[in-house]
Amino acid sequence: MALASRTRRMLEALVREGSLNWLLSRRSSFSEEFEELESSPSAGNNWIPELSPAANIVVRRCSRILETSSSELQESFNTEASDSIKHKSRYARNFLEYCCFRALALSTQGMGHLADKKFRRLTFDMMVAWEAPAAASQSLINLDDDLSIGIEAFSRIAPAVPIIANVIICENLFEVLTISTGGRLHFSIYEKYLNGLERVIKKMKSQSESSLLSAVRSTRGEKILEVDGTVTTQPVLEHVGISTWPGRLILTDHALYFEALRVVSYDKPKRYDLSDDLKQTVKPELTGPWGTRLFDKAVLYKSISLSEPAIIEFPELKGHTRRDYWLAVIREILYVHRFINKFHITGIEKDDALSKAILGILRVQAIQEISSSSTVCFESLLMFNLCDKLPGGDLILETLANMSSSRGLDWGNNIVASGGMYSISALTTVSNLGVMFGSSSNNPSEAGLLVGELAVGEMSSLERAVKESRENYKKVVLAQETVNGVKADGIDTNLAVMKELLLPVMEVGKWLLSLVYWDDPLKSLLFSLISTFIIFRGWLGYTLALTLVLIAIFMVVTRFCNQGRPLVELKVMAPPSMNTMEQLLAVQNAISQAEQLVQDGNIVLLKFRALLLSIFPQASDRFAALLVFMALILALVPSKFMLLVVFWETFTRYSPLRKASTERWMRRLREWWFSIPAAPVVLETQKQKEKDAKKRK
Repeated sequence: MALASRTRRMLEALVREGSLNWLLSRRSSFSEEFEELESSPSAGNNWIPELSPAANIVVRRCSRILETSSSELQESFNTEASDSIKHKSRYARNFLEYCCFRALALSTQGMGHLADKKFRRLTFDMMVAWEAPAAASQSLINLDDDLSIGIEAFSRIAPAVPIIANVIICENLFEVLTISTGGRLHFSIYEKYLNGLERVIKKMKSQSESSLLSAVRSTRGEKILEVDGTVTTQPVLEHVGISTWPGRLILTDHALYFEALRVVSYDKPKRYDLSDDLKQTVKPELTGPWGTRLFDKAVLYKSISLSEPAIIEFPELKGHTRRDYWLAVIREILYVHRFINKFHITGIEKDDALSKAILGILRVQAIQEISSSSTVCFESLLMFNLCDKLPGGDLILETLANMSSSRGLDWGNNIVASGGMYSISALTTVSNLGVMFGSSSNNPSEAGLLVGELAVGEMSSLERAVKESRENYKKVVLAQETVNGVKADGIDTNLAVMKELLLPVMEVGKWLLSLVYWDDPLKSLLFSLISTFIIFRGWLGYTLALTLVLIAIFMVVTRFCNQGRPLVELKVMAPPSMNTMEQLLAVQNAISQAEQLVQDGNIVLLKFRALLLSIFPQASDRFAALLVFMALILALVPSKFMLLVVFWETFTRYSPLRKASTERWMRRLREWWFSIPAAPVVLETQKQKEKDAKKRK
């Protein structure tokens, strides 16, 4: 009881002193500045009437960072911006973006800006103000509540600081951060994310400054991005052939290295290149004891420089999160170099592309630190992985390459005149973090690469490409849901569905066969005469075109007739259910039939081999004479007449006049085919093949 009373008295004292006001108050970060503005005699001079109170507060903070006044910022904006950007309906939001981009470009020049609590609060409040920038829209938000932001504000402001987000992946990142808050991002989660970014940046800097692979990295200028296998509870195993070695796995911005662990030290590192075009393949792989495929926890690396693929396993008790993470980051480095090689990107533009991939890996590492969920899709947070998956992702990369090549020509010349109209670039951000990748420039600002992927008041070509790709992806997802919904289990069920779908084709086939076999002589005769006339006049192409047009007309008419009606479902008669034994017998029967088809195909191929090698001379002579006769026909007879002869042969074969002779000739042909022997085949094992090769040597 004495301990409880002492604790109670201590808490009461803290409350009286104001030490717990941050816990007991719900006031937002805007409240103190409102009070300061009310008491300031010069507040009216820095108040923009077109802006909401929240936007005015943010602009006031930006003016402090830029060491100017709000009115001077407004004059600069009015001078630099075009008339469309200064339109009355968009003025407030565009002016706010202008102030934010300029302030962020200056704020991020310090190496420790992510650790600055004022910077974190400023970026979040920028997004809050962006949602209600105009004076008339202030009623949309309550600044005394626990503020949160939506996806549009995050997608517009967060990519202005490339370490926080990227135009291509910002929506996916927002969904990950708001998975537990119903689509609204709160400052507590946002700050937690920035804390994670700060930690992984320090980790990357310490790895790059360490002695790991120092001899190899110094010659190539590579930077270490990730290391694994140093903890005994999380080993990394390399499988090459039948050998397996534990060791340390290191990812740099150009390659993957594996150092096998010996008794007391690491072996010489093996290098798996990711930068050169070696036809690399990186994919998930199954591993297990004695070559079995049981555990889905490995990554396979294959290239033309390796005699056999390398398999790197990431053992863990539950799931395959480690493998998924490493697969994603390895592919990100591989894909960014494919992007660089495909579009022949060099110099500072190459370093900027590498910086985008590196910042993406840092963001994934930060999400790993703050998220306890194992369902995070790492590929969706890495821009080059995502472009490989999205429909139209190649167009996004093409747009990105065009933007990179045009920066130095166009934007670099106008940077002095419109420095606040664009966000900063990824390379500038990486440089400001204290780590430079590449060697083309020590200061990206000096090379003219000063702008990023966002422009004030405008949707850049990259944003348009990403938006279009995402809309197409939503259509693909909806289509895939319908595909997953109609998938059926069981061979018999799938065969029944296929039979029902192919029923119209089968009916057309039966009708054509009835014409070929002259079941109704009058119909067959009319069909033959009409087809002969069409082929003779050269109208076959027009007939096919007319058929396609009729199909298109049918589709359009069906669409208009079925508007507002429920979708017509395909009704399939379910096959009778089978027990386990019946299913096994059905599978065995299907395998036997497939084996018989393969055998018949092999016999046909072996008989043709025998004909070509003249194993049966009499049959080979006839076959050679037939080939010469066919060659003469192809060389001398016009194609129209050849097509006509083939049609007559096919459709008059079973006519009343030719039926007896056709049966006689078909019998002679079968007898000739059965009389041809098959070429001999000898089966040998791999060991016998190796012995024969040694004997020849």
